[in-house]
Amino acid sequence: MFIAMNRFRINRGFESDFERLWRERESYLSELQGFIAFRLLKGPDDGQCTLYASHTSWASRANFEAWTQSEHFRKAHAQAKAPQGTYAGPPVFEGFEVVLEELKDAS
Repeated sequence: MFIAMNRFRINRGFESDFERLWRERESYLSELQGFIAFRLLKGPDDGQCTLYASHTSWASRANFEAWTQSEHFRKAHAQAKAPQGTYAGPPVFEGFEVVLEELKDAS
């Protein structure tokens, strides 16, 4: 499994705009081979910015890389037009290969 994360620092006062942008977008993720899950995470506020992370889980790194080269990726990211002043810098990408996973028993 591969986990792809983008970390965003969002200027105070722009949080609701940023969250609405994600809620209202068409992601196209469910149409892609190897896609498992998406989460938008809200982290701490440091007094100037709020930390967010987009978190996607994929069956493999190859599935994630295929997404980044796809027309679906271009269409989804074309919708990412936030009001000026939203971002306190560019997003920071982090990719992780899962080496250990523990799940609660489904029974």
